[in-house]
Amino acid sequence: MKSRGGMSEYVVRRRIVLGLFATAFVALVWRAVDLQVFNQDFLQNQGDARHLRVVTLAAHRGMILDRNGEPLAVSTPVDSVWANPQELATGREYWSALAKILQLDPDQMRRQLEARSEREFVYLKRHVDPTVAAQIRSLGAPGVALQREYRRYYPDGEVTAQVLGFTDVDDVGQEGLELAYEDWMRGESGAKRVIKDGKHSIIENVESIRPARPGRDLTLSIDRRIQYLAYRELKAAVQQHKARSGSVVVLDTTTGEILAMVNQPSYNPNNRSHLKPSQIRNRAVTDLFEPGSTLKAFTVACGLESGKYRPETQIDTTPGFYRVGSNLVRDVHNYGPLDVVGVIRKSSNVGSSKIALSLDKEMFWNKLHQLGFGTVSASGFPGEASGLLVNYRRWRIFEQATLSFGYGMSATPLQLAQAYGVLAADGEMRPASFLKLDKAPRGERVFSQRTAREMRLMLEEAVGPDGTAPAARVSGYRVGGKTGTVRKSIAGGYADNRYVSVFAGFAPSSKSRLAIAVMIDEPSNGDYYGGKVAAPVFSAVMAGALRFLNVAPDALEKPDVPTAQHVALGGQL
Repeated sequence: MKSRGGMSEYVVRRRIVLGLFATAFVALVWRAVDLQVFNQDFLQNQGDARHLRVVTLAAHRGMILDRNGEPLAVSTPVDSVWANPQELATGREYWSALAKILQLDPDQMRRQLEARSEREFVYLKRHVDPTVAAQIRSLGAPGVALQREYRRYYPDGEVTAQVLGFTDVDDVGQEGLELAYEDWMRGESGAKRVIKDGKHSIIENVESIRPARPGRDLTLSIDRRIQYLAYRELKAAVQQHKARSGSVVVLDTTTGEILAMVNQPSYNPNNRSHLKPSQIRNRAVTDLFEPGSTLKAFTVACGLESGKYRPETQIDTTPGFYRVGSNLVRDVHNYGPLDVVGVIRKSSNVGSSKIALSLDKEMFWNKLHQLGFGTVSASGFPGEASGLLVNYRRWRIFEQATLSFGYGMSATPLQLAQAYGVLAADGEMRPASFLKLDKAPRGERVFSQRTAREMRLMLEEAVGPDGTAPAARVSGYRVGGKTGTVRKSIAGGYADNRYVSVFAGFAPSSKSRLAIAVMIDEPSNGDYYGGKVAAPVFSAVMAGALRFLNVAPDALEKPDVPTAQHVALGGQL
């Protein structure tokens, strides 16, 4: 009876245990069905919310290339360090090491994370070096990850700085051509959906939402070789003469393309930690100066164009000064009677004033305006200055006289180079371009071919032995040009000891290819005349540029070429 009772208790316990197992099994089955069938969408969404992410695919910004395909600006891939403050808060023991690797102030990093504790994404440092990125990976701090971005790099540094400008940390153009052609070079970011693990590493690509579109490359008219040469010569001259600043512009007169544009002082766009605002601007298109005697070439050209003057026409500059109203126009010396060629050769203020005052005001103003003075060029450079050219209706007689030798107006180095390019291009104005052109654009006629050719011969005299700028000559080539030594304008008049030294010209004179303008502001080491300060820079840059471009020499050892006197006697080029 006892054994039977024991057996009965065993059966009961067994059935209870089996019942419990059966109940647990049914519960598990039901839970599985509930999770897999009835609550599948909810749970899937919760999982996706924690691990499924849409990530941005950075787009590569287009390169900037010189006319020969050499890179001037390139976007290189770099990593940026970011963190999820909520996750990083669980690993405070990593904070000190993290701040040390990133060279951040620990307290400042802590305040930044605490202030953004509700966010899931905070940049700790943008664009870190590869070695820093590797240290961050090996550190393994919770909630810290790397994001691929692009950083702009400028191989030529300060040589091209003010022309190219720069981009910000997001690779968006801020200055110069980077800003002007932002829409062209900027890429379009892409997007894709991915699954990330707890360490924010991508473990699976789910789908592509939008492919990234790289930006387009920009090919400039700039010749990297000539750019470097011009920068080297300008920097040396500014340092030698202890000048405040300087600019050089080199134009291809057959197309209007800008082959070089350099400034001093400059800066390194790859390291802008100590950048000053005054270093950013492209002085060759933003800074204005009175062009001085370089404008005499266009005064004389207008005289020839009017039909009132020929190269042999005599102008009496005696006794070395000329009364205009209640004011005097003076020459450095009493040159006596000069022909028009002599007015250019000796740079006579009296001679150019007499020519200007004999011209129709409207005609004189129109020609200067057609040359590009008083108006923004077609270059499209951001912040370009138009300069000042007062309307002829407001001219007084003395203003018309001083305008003839470049006072009472203002221009940029680019405008001056472009105007001399008109004389070099047989009287046609072609728009200035920073972009490489497939063919020369149609020019606008400013002067007749005869006037332009006669002016080129006269301007050769200005760089001859008896001219004001023999230092501008280039061995093997016929060169024409004109100096300018301009007293700087100050409140109440003009300074007695502050000058702008200028030279503008072209070569080879027989069939010109290049026009160059050189402006050096406030040389203070003794010499200040344009023929002593600016002309040697012109000579060095022109000589090298002509060699780079394989331009054939046009001056033999015993040249048999027309001279200004030959033109005066009726000869032709």
